[in-house]
Amino acid sequence: MRRISCAVVAALGFVTANFPDGAFAQTAASATVSGSPVDRALLEDIATASRILADQGVLDAFGHVSVRHPKNPERFLMSRSLAPALVTADDILELDFAGNAVDARGRSLFLERFIHAEIYRRRPDVMAIVHSHSPAVIPFGVTTRPMLAMYHNAAFLAGGVPIFDIRDKFGATDMLVRNGEIGRALAESLGDKPVVLMRGHGNVTTGPTLQVAVFRAVYTEVNARLELQAIGIGGPITALTPEEGVKADKVNEQIVGRAWELWKQRVGGK
Repeated sequence: MRRISCAVVAALGFVTANFPDGAFAQTAASATVSGSPVDRALLEDIATASRILADQGVLDAFGHVSVRHPKNPERFLMSRSLAPALVTADDILELDFAGNAVDARGRSLFLERFIHAEIYRRRPDVMAIVHSHSPAVIPFGVTTRPMLAMYHNAAFLAGGVPIFDIRDKFGATDMLVRNGEIGRALAESLGDKPVVLMRGHGNVTTGPTLQVAVFRAVYTEVNARLELQAIGIGGPITALTPEEGVKADKVNEQIVGRAWELWKQRVGGK
């Protein structure tokens, strides 16, 4: 892969087109200066994360993963518009908070990159983000049934899971976070929580590391399936309390590498 450019790139204008995967075609980058070259190992990890989430059934042909730039906190790294299972290190681009790529080299960008940009802008503690349409989670964004933390692996949910309803502020839309204004509203709904649901769309998980964000994306989906099973059984559900959630989540963050290495091996990550 060519190193991410450190040169100043002139804004040459845009040619835009909507694609079925929510992509945005950009003929030239308009961001100014790169945050400096990124270690190849990090680019490989971002690509591996995309493939892990596809393998785990969290992502399919859609969805995306990003990491805050390790040398410039006002930039982030994410793939060009591509099905997650196909992402390689060579597909990773550097973007600024306006959603511009430093050097797109004619490649299309995800339309919903504003999800990532605005959360990073609002939440300096967030270092990685996953946006998915995780199927078992969808019902909890369109009903009054709250998502609960069913067990210790999903402890990060015990403090509550907010729902972003794009209709509240923007009326009838195509349901996509296609600009910074909508991205900011989503980030406000997320607040200080690690996960936010998106009515009629999907969810966003965040983390202090890429591995934690991936772990949370996987176990948000697993937790949703377990809660649906518990609802089917009937009766009150004895979920984790917020205090239990804080304690269990600290342990999970310390051992998340165990899951990461297993999932990485499954997808042939480097």
